[in-house]
Amino acid sequence: MGRKQVLLIAAVLVALFAWQAMGVEAGAEEIPRMTKEELKPLLGNPEVVVLDVRFEGGNAPTKIAGAVVENPEKVAEWSFRYPKEKRVVLYCS
Repeated sequence: MGRKQVLLIAAVLVALFAWQAMGVEAGAEEIPRMTKEELKPLLGNPEVVVLDVRFEGGNAPTKIAGAVVENPEKVAEWSFRYPKEKRVVLYCS
């Protein structure tokens, strides 16, 4: 592989990495946040779905009552299960 090809591949990889990093940060700013005090009155409401997306998930020593454990690395496999009409709360810490 020639020098130009290596430089082109490196430039594309750097651009993709930068684009991904900007997208994650920009998206995080748009995600509404909720405190545990704000969540407490919503627990048990059938219009609210609480998802535990921590990496330790089901093995974690504590969990929000009624939360459903989902794998944070497999969002595409489970995200369709939850109706858009419901309020979906994800927690990861």
